[in-house]
Amino acid sequence: MKFIVSSTYLLKQLQILGGVINNSNTLPILDNFLFDLNQRELTVSASDLETTMSSVLEVDSDNEGTIAVPAKLLLEILRTFPEQPLTFVVEDNNTVEISSNHGKYALAYADGSEFPKSVELANPSSTTILGDVLATAINKTIFAAGNDDLRPVMSGVFFQFSPENLTFVATDAHKLVKYQRTDITASKVAEFIMPKKPLNLLKGILAGSETDVVIEYNESNAKFSFENTILICRLIDGKYPNYEAVIPKENPNKLSISRTQILSSVRRVSIFSNKTTHQIRLKIAGAELNISAEDIDYSNKAEERLTCSYQGDDMQIGFNSRFLVEMLNNLTSDDVQLEMSLPNRAGILTPIDGLDEGEMVTMLVMPVMLNS
Repeated sequence: MKFIVSSTYLLKQLQILGGVINNSNTLPILDNFLFDLNQRELTVSASDLETTMSSVLEVDSDNEGTIAVPAKLLLEILRTFPEQPLTFVVEDNNTVEISSNHGKYALAYADGSEFPKSVELANPSSTTILGDVLATAINKTIFAAGNDDLRPVMSGVFFQFSPENLTFVATDAHKLVKYQRTDITASKVAEFIMPKKPLNLLKGILAGSETDVVIEYNESNAKFSFENTILICRLIDGKYPNYEAVIPKENPNKLSISRTQILSSVRRVSIFSNKTTHQIRLKIAGAELNISAEDIDYSNKAEERLTCSYQGDDMQIGFNSRFLVEMLNNLTSDDVQLEMSLPNRAGILTPIDGLDEGEMVTMLVMPVMLNS
């Protein structure tokens, strides 16, 4: 088995696939890339059993064969090469020899047949979505997903497809984000929970991409196909909580303000808040928003006054500043609206501008009890 490939082209593809490989694997074979050569096409795969990703590369060859090559070692050597053709030759003594312009390097390979086979999806449904739209949907929601192993359903992003729209939701019970597109639809209703790791991989590859991504899914797995790459992952098993029930419908108190202004203010004031609760207080009266924080143990306190546009009753409400900062950071609009009903009910944060046609973002943040 022999093939010739450009060093930078190979490195670029392997760095993407390398994101799948865990630092510590239960099966030693998973520390390798699977190279499957079929004449001019080399399919390279990486897997951690839950997620498998493969890319098809064009190489110069007329051979066929399958080997598993140590991923870490191969990436380390490829990073040191300037752009040049590399020749890979599989020798009889279980090593693969790489020849560059300046030298030869031999590394031991494993039998490709030991590598886990990727799952075939039985009777999948499918939806097509633009790469950049999918990356945006992941980006807007994934930060709000939980990290609690006891509640695995909340550690992923909930995909809800219907003939009306596509909806992506993430929550950790303190904050919730719902991202919706009415300009893209699916042929039939489907719901599944995607784990974070494959979503982070997709987000990195697809940001800014004008390529169509075909998403196929069934009860247990999802498959994303685009350009020369396929990613298959196991879905999180379980029923997603009824998130619609926690979004308050009647919110008479509406505050509109510049996003960067409230973000910098919350950041500054929160430096003086209690280090365990991160609690800040929002006091709204007329067109004035007063943001304050106090750490009684250390006698630290801060207060800022901002002008805003407000309709509703005067009120005071407490929030965890970290959640508020995360949400405001994740939005790209110039102005935001915060809708509230009572100090013990969730606040709803939405962007006022900067959205595409058919795009909706709703963020919900739970309040914290204020000690008067």
